Amino acid sequence: MKHELEADSIQLEFGLRPILSDVHIGCETGKITGLLGRNGQGKTCLMRIIYGDLRAAGSSVRFDNRSVMQAFKRPDLLRYLPQFNFIPGSLTVKRIFSDYRMDFGDLEKNFPELGAKYRSAISDLSGGQRRLIEIYIIIRSKSRFALLDEPFSHLMPMQIEKVKEMLLEEKKNKGFLLTDHLYLHITDIADSIYILTDGKTHLAKNDADIISLGYGTPDR
Repeated sequence: MKHELEADSIQLEFGLRPILSDVHIGCETGKITGLLGRNGQGKTCLMRIIYGDLRAAGSSVRFDNRSVMQAFKRPDLLRYLPQFNFIPGSLTVKRIFSDYRMDFGDLEKNFPELGAKYRSAISDLSGGQRRLIEIYIIIRSKSRFALLDEPFSHLMPMQIEKVKEMLLEEKKNKGFLLTDHLYLHITDIADSIYILTDGKTHLAKNDADIISLGYGTPDR
């Protein structure tokens, strides 16, 4: 059964500066939706409004046409990967996988370099290793949708390709909305792409739309 996440009627200002004013974005299970936009356009703010931990002057966030204002209280509906580390550094990898009821063996199969870190505190891992574990937790979580903000940051090229493979595999179980300044990785796997510019979202129908809105080059 297909499920839908929609957000619109969002009004957000910082002081007298409008950030978001004409936004509509949709995501559905079985698909990866990309969100592109230059720095300062409000991509993270939009994700946080959908997640429910940032209040906007106006907003409508709906799951299957039912309004949910604080989706962060419903991990069965939505998980969120922020740009910053969200798992406390004092926790061991073993404790994290126990708390989230996940199989460390599957992570190890995908990223063998993490096999020796099972009993380590996550703060003792490198920035890339720590990010991989947090990405894995969000991608594999038993939620209907997941928001990923800059998932490819701090990762090596081979790790990025493995994360993309995981996203393509896991989308049969949930819907993904993701953004990253490494936008070619987004366009490579996304089923649909929105461009956020001047407070408005534009659904890109093809590569020409993406180029006209400031991304890519005519030969890409």
